[in-house]
Amino acid sequence: MRVRTLAVALLAGGLALTACGKEGSHTDAGAAPSQQAAADVTVDGSTTFERMKSRGKVIIGVKEDQPFLGQKDATTGKYSGFDIDIARLVAAKLGFDETKIEYKAIASQGREQAIINGDIDYYVGTYTINDDRKQKIGFAGPYFTAGQDLLVRKEDTSITGPETLKGKKVCSVTGSTPIKRIKEGNYTELENITEFQNYSQCVSKLADGSVDAVTTDDAILKGYAAEESDKFRVVGKTFSAEPYGIGLPKEDKPLRDKMNDILEEAITGGDWDKIYEATLGKSGSPAEKPVIDRY
Repeated sequence: MRVRTLAVALLAGGLALTACGKEGSHTDAGAAPSQQAAADVTVDGSTTFERMKSRGKVIIGVKEDQPFLGQKDATTGKYSGFDIDIARLVAAKLGFDETKIEYKAIASQGREQAIINGDIDYYVGTYTINDDRKQKIGFAGPYFTAGQDLLVRKEDTSITGPETLKGKKVCSVTGSTPIKRIKEGNYTELENITEFQNYSQCVSKLADGSVDAVTTDDAILKGYAAEESDKFRVVGKTFSAEPYGIGLPKEDKPLRDKMNDILEEAITGGDWDKIYEATLGKSGSPAEKPVIDRY
């Protein structure tokens, strides 16, 4: 089932990004549904849930530098985006309103250890479910199925998919799966591949014409396209499957099952559609609804 496409002029972006903080109310990313905390929630057998209850708040690991996914406003300290709204929805269904959420920005390489150490209760931030990670932590979801895609300048019609990258300059993040896939697939010559530490650097190079395409998960690229819809577009031809899940302690199956129930209700009940349309849907690109993978 496809989410309807929104063609929306974008809000001004380019926010400077800083460290973690608490959330008060939702930022201006769109009209995502407000979440009222559920009352008298129980999750029998969940040590993580009991820790949240005794603490009186939930600590959620997130990204802070991904437009319309997980982004922190340096001025207000507030977080917004698709992942943030999913994190907020789950927290509300577990009984925690926005005043009882603490967001903690954690880079990709530190996610598993933060969950294992108990530094966070769960993590929502473009976190692909895979078998290697399941050896260390658990996953609820997926709440979104991304795929590797290409971000190009809006007027560029020469790039229609990965097979049209020969002779083109491509940028992605150093050591990432997307850049590895570009190299191993011989999509373009090695000398045409540029690597940086973060995607915003790649997007800047795309804007000034230094590179022809930026590649990573389409969800991330949709965020950049939504932020500057007059400059960029997502090609819309994915060449991988990246199911995003909520990371949580491996042995906490009761909480994982509860989160899967929450996500399934959101997907079938319409809240997922509203969250998408208010965030990543501003890119003008549709999305497939995910199917929960229980284990």
